[in-house]
Amino acid sequence: MTRPALAVWLGRMPYGPAWDLQRRVGEAVRRGHLPDTLLLVEHDPVYTIGRAARGSRDNLLWDLPTLQRRGIALYEVDRGGDITYHGPGQLVGYPILDLTRHGRDLHAYLRSLEEGLIRALATWGVTAYRLPPHTGVWVDEPQGPAKIAAIGVKASRWITSHGFALNVAPDLGHFTGIIPCGIRDKGVTSLARLLGAAAPDLVAVRPVVAEALARVWDLAWHWGTPEDLPDGEG
Repeated sequence: MTRPALAVWLGRMPYGPAWDLQRRVGEAVRRGHLPDTLLLVEHDPVYTIGRAARGSRDNLLWDLPTLQRRGIALYEVDRGGDITYHGPGQLVGYPILDLTRHGRDLHAYLRSLEEGLIRALATWGVTAYRLPPHTGVWVDEPQGPAKIAAIGVKASRWITSHGFALNVAPDLGHFTGIIPCGIRDKGVTSLARLLGAAAPDLVAVRPVVAEALARVWDLAWHWGTPEDLPDGEG
């Protein structure tokens, strides 16, 4: 049975406030004050290092003065995965779901994220696929497989946080400052690079991705606003 859920476009936001918001929304979902919720956002430039790196910065290629000069923030976070980049032109999604309603299976949840993104990309004629053992969504380029969407999640008491980053039209040059996800022999791409002038913009991509995920999870989004989310007071 399709369940009602909440989707909110946050606009452009620095990483730190969005991470704090995930925690507040997660607690509200856990307590039953909010339904399953999808936060969609476009971040200011940032590298985030996940638990797979175990505190190592080996896959960060630019030093801290270079990051400061280029305006790129750096966070060590509590999601799975290694290092990745978020920035303008990239659709970042944070599904805050109660997995007790979705099978209590984190691996299946990861595959569902991939499936939703694969279906969404097919809307623009892009053939995307999984590339085990690597989590994420991939496409073929002349030089070989390239990642178009990174995925890294966390689940605490079956409430999910973190999520996916789909490259619509980001500055791909910022990926040269890292070894993305710690994978040295694969590239990174975007819808803009694949489709050129025919590529959709972020505004067009948002609802397509949201609806593809809704079908995978058997949810029906109510599109809300940031005012529908818990604030930091109290």
